[in-house]
Amino acid sequence: MHDALQALSDGARSKLKQALQPGFVEPMKATLVHEPFSDPNWIYERKLDGERCLLHKQGRAATLYSRNEKKKNRSYPEIAEALARCDGDWILDAEIVTFDGKMTSFKRLQKRIHQRNPSEALLREFPVYAYAFDILYLDGYDLTDLPLRERKRVLRRALEAEDPLRILPHRNEEGEAYLEEAAKKGWEGLIAKDARSGYVHKRSRKWLKFKCENQQEMVIAGYTEPQGERVGFGALLLGYYEDGELRYAGREGTGFDQAFLASFHRKMQRHERKTSPYANFAEKDEAIHWITPTFVGEVGFTEWTQDGCLRHPRFLGLRDDKDPKEVKKESA
Repeated sequence: MHDALQALSDGARSKLKQALQPGFVEPMKATLVHEPFSDPNWIYERKLDGERCLLHKQGRAATLYSRNEKKKNRSYPEIAEALARCDGDWILDAEIVTFDGKMTSFKRLQKRIHQRNPSEALLREFPVYAYAFDILYLDGYDLTDLPLRERKRVLRRALEAEDPLRILPHRNEEGEAYLEEAAKKGWEGLIAKDARSGYVHKRSRKWLKFKCENQQEMVIAGYTEPQGERVGFGALLLGYYEDGELRYAGREGTGFDQAFLASFHRKMQRHERKTSPYANFAEKDEAIHWITPTFVGEVGFTEWTQDGCLRHPRFLGLRDDKDPKEVKKESA
């Protein structure tokens, strides 16, 4: 048995289950809430603005899985190589990020998230780091029934964290004060976690999201013609699924550079259709090009309007780790 497991209390060790190492497993997901709280039985972590990945290590083989089971080794080779050098067999839950100063930046991560076999120059200009925050499996044992606080102890003992591998720190008990600090620092928010809970492969209220600013995935299902000297497209039409129907949620026209305007326009042209995919779109605008709901974007915004649209949306980047049909309106 691994030294990190030997150090567990008798009660915690009784919850270990011997098991063969699985392949991809569904990650645990947090539920959005608006009311922060403090509780000695909960811990609080910084909500990082990156790509969620499950890090699998078996022998000298390492595999990075996105939350929708896409292998990401070729996008983040430095993470895969660092994992392969580590001892032991394990599965870690982590967030892969890059930084803009002291802030994690999903917009800067766009330079890496869609690349395969990045050049040495790109690796240097946009370095990425994997922040591990949970461990699900270690050397023949399933750890998911252990309380979170025990899994955190195992993680710290099992992983020798050296860049680009890092362990995400957490704060005990003081959720409200930590959220105030997060807002002052300009973070996206916090994740609150019940320290007594096991790890489940679904969305749970044992993990909660507190947001300092509004941000979520949106389905892209149309675009408008560019105006003036702009190239590619003018604005993207956004939406989300509700009761199996795509609902219109407004349009956004900011946050794009020239290269993205041109390249994404070419991609959208390959998915054009004649009719609107939205169940509730009433506007008649000949400048709109409809596309099959294939693409998912990350969008920041100030608030939801009464008619279900985003106020002041801004584009942060494309995601390839979520199926459009899974995009719902996040509400507390």
